[in-house]
Amino acid sequence: MKNLQTLTLLPTLALARFFISISGSLSPRPVLTGPDMAYLGSRVTFRCIAPNSSLPVTYELIRNGYALIATVADLQGDQTASFKVAPTLEGLYHCKATTQGSTGVSNNIKLTVVTPASNTRVTSEPFPPVAYEGSRIELSCSVAKGSHLFYTWFFNRTEVTSLTSPLLLLTGNKLVMGKVAPEHAGYYSCMAWSRVQDTIVSSSSEVQVTVKVYVSKPRISFSISKEGASHRGNVTCWSTGGSPPVNISLSVDDTEVGFVTVAQSLAAWFPVPMVPGQDVAVARCRVKTEVQELMSEPVTLEMVPVGGDVKVEVEYLYSADSKLTAAKLSCQVSRGTFPYIYWLLNNSGLPTETDVDSHIQPVLYHGALTDGRRTLVLAKLGPEESGYYRCRARDSYNDSGPWVESAAVLVRVTDRILNSLPPATSSTETPPKVFLNTIDVLTIVFCCFLFLMLAVGVGCVYKMFDHKQARAHVATTNSDALPLSAPTSQSGM
Repeated sequence: MKNLQTLTLLPTLALARFFISISGSLSPRPVLTGPDMAYLGSRVTFRCIAPNSSLPVTYELIRNGYALIATVADLQGDQTASFKVAPTLEGLYHCKATTQGSTGVSNNIKLTVVTPASNTRVTSEPFPPVAYEGSRIELSCSVAKGSHLFYTWFFNRTEVTSLTSPLLLLTGNKLVMGKVAPEHAGYYSCMAWSRVQDTIVSSSSEVQVTVKVYVSKPRISFSISKEGASHRGNVTCWSTGGSPPVNISLSVDDTEVGFVTVAQSLAAWFPVPMVPGQDVAVARCRVKTEVQELMSEPVTLEMVPVGGDVKVEVEYLYSADSKLTAAKLSCQVSRGTFPYIYWLLNNSGLPTETDVDSHIQPVLYHGALTDGRRTLVLAKLGPEESGYYRCRARDSYNDSGPWVESAAVLVRVTDRILNSLPPATSSTETPPKVFLNTIDVLTIVFCCFLFLMLAVGVGCVYKMFDHKQARAHVATTNSDALPLSAPTSQSGM
C-alpha cells in the first residue's frame, strides 16, 4: 500500500522539482543607464539594475566587452548598483548581473570623452586678413586643444548665421568669404564649445578684416600761381576712389619729375616752374599700388596771357509752351589759358565770391555763374534783369594785370516778351532754343503727310486727264486725214 502511494507521489514530486529548476535557471535582465558624453577629468555615474532578481546579485561594469571596471554586490535587496567612473578613454560600456549561477547582460552605452576647447584664436588665409574686393578670405577658428567641438562666429559682435549673412559660408570651424566686398570689412571673432550637459566655452579675441578698393583711373589738373616776379605751375593728381596707401608720380614729356607716397588720401600736388610763352609740355599722372598701375589722360602745360577779342553771346531758353524762361550769357575770350572773368550790368559789377564778406554793394540779380565764371545764367527774368551786360577778363594769377573788356550787349526783358514767341536774334545772339512738345511734333508731321498726299493725288488726276486728251487728239487727227485709194482691178485691161 505504501509502495502504491509512493508511486503516486513520484510524478508530483518530479513536476515540482522541474518547476523549481526552471525558476532557478531564469537569467536576470539588467538595465544600464548613464551619460553618453563626459568631459575629460570629470566623474560620471553608471547605474545597473536587474529587477525581479533573487538575492544576492553581483553586478560588473565592463568596457569594450572585456575590461572589468568595477564590481558591486547587492546584498540588501536594492537591486541597483552605482559605478563612479573617471573617463579617460572612450568606450562601449555594459554591465553583467549574476544571481544563483545565472548571468544576464545589459544594454550598451557608448561613452564619448570630450576635451574642452582652450586657447581659441582666429587665423586667416591670407595673413594678415587684408584683400582687395572680389578676392577670397578664409577665417579659421583654431584651438590649442579640444574635441567634439562646435563653432559660433561673430561679425562686429553680432552672431553670423546663414540667414543673416548669406554671402558668408560657414563650414566646420571655417568662415569663408568667396568674393569680399567693402561691407565685409570689420571685426571677426569666434567661440568654440562642446555640447555636453555642462557647456564649456572658449572665445577668441577679435581680428580686423580689411577690404581694399581698387584705385580708379587718376585725374590731372593744372593751375598757375604767382610768387613775386616768377610764376609757378601747380599740378594736382588724384583718384576719386580706392584704398590708400598709393604711390603717385608726375611725368612731364615722359620724364618723371615728382614722386610721393600718400597714406591717408588719394591726392598729391607737384610744383612745376612756368614761364609765360614757354614751349608747350605734356604732363601725366601715374598711380601705382601693389596690384595696379594706372595713367591719367595727358594735360597740356602752357601759360598764355589773356588778350585778344572778348565778346558776350546771349542765348534765350524757352519752355515747351514757347514761353521765355531763362537767358544764358557766355563770355568768349579769344586768348588766355587761365582767365578770370568779371561781369558787369549797366556798368555796375555783379557779385563775386569775395563780395559776400566785403562792404561792396553789388547789383542785385537772379543769376548763377558757372564754367569758371565764363557763363552767366539768368534763371529769373524780369525788368530788373534787363540792361547792358559786359564781361572783363584778366589773368587769374595776376591780380594787377590788365583787363580786356567786351562790348555791351542789351538784354531786354518785358512782360510782353516773356509771354510772346521767340524773337528774332541779333548778330551777337545765339538763335534761341525752342522746345516743342509731342503734340506739336505730331501735328506738323501729319500736316506734312496730308500735303504730300494731296500733291500726289493732284498729280495723278492731272496725268489721267492729260492722257485722255492725248487719245482724243489722236482720234481727231486720224478722221481728218485723206482715205487711202482702193486698189485698181486688172480684169478690164
